[in-house]
Amino acid sequence: MTKKESAKERILKVASDLFYSEGVRAVGIDRIIEESGVAKASFYRNFPTKDHLVVAYLELHSKTRMEAYEEIKRQFSDSPKEQLYALLEELVERMKSSKFRGCPFMNAIVEFPDEDHPGHQAAMTHRSSLWKNVEDIARRAGARDPVQLTYQLQLLKEGAMMSAYMDKGYYHAEYFLNACQVLIDRQFDEPTPSRRITE
Repeated sequence: MTKKESAKERILKVASDLFYSEGVRAVGIDRIIEESGVAKASFYRNFPTKDHLVVAYLELHSKTRMEAYEEIKRQFSDSPKEQLYALLEELVERMKSSKFRGCPFMNAIVEFPDEDHPGHQAAMTHRSSLWKNVEDIARRAGARDPVQLTYQLQLLKEGAMMSAYMDKGYYHAEYFLNACQVLIDRQFDEPTPSRRITE
């Protein structure tokens, strides 16, 4: 039997879609209540404030990304270096989606510049956690300087995500992956054969 979706799950699903596609500040609670089909009392029972919902939205994205990372680790358990490439290629696939709107954590940080805001803090925490995971992979792969490599890949990735969103008509994923490969290969004695990109 299919498990019935709870009110909390419906609210979070609707809010996540709207927050990501339109921006957190642009979406009001009344609209989320209407589109999720729950009573106002039920909404506030699950999420006392909009800030609580924003934090849950960011936690959901973090959980989804970590699940993808763990799956890639399982697929390439014998090669952390291949894990790095697979993570980047998985990102490229996400960037191809017509619904892609950049990084939810970066978007939230921009929308909530106050460092004390729960949304800002949650976004920073989850973003940091995800990149520490990449750094761990780079270290296990034997990179000469995993901290430097991780930061370089982070700069490229975050720039690529914005470009993929803003420049949909002429974005070149292969340029992004080629630049990443150059950075990765510099960290190892043996170069990696050129990656093939499916457009």
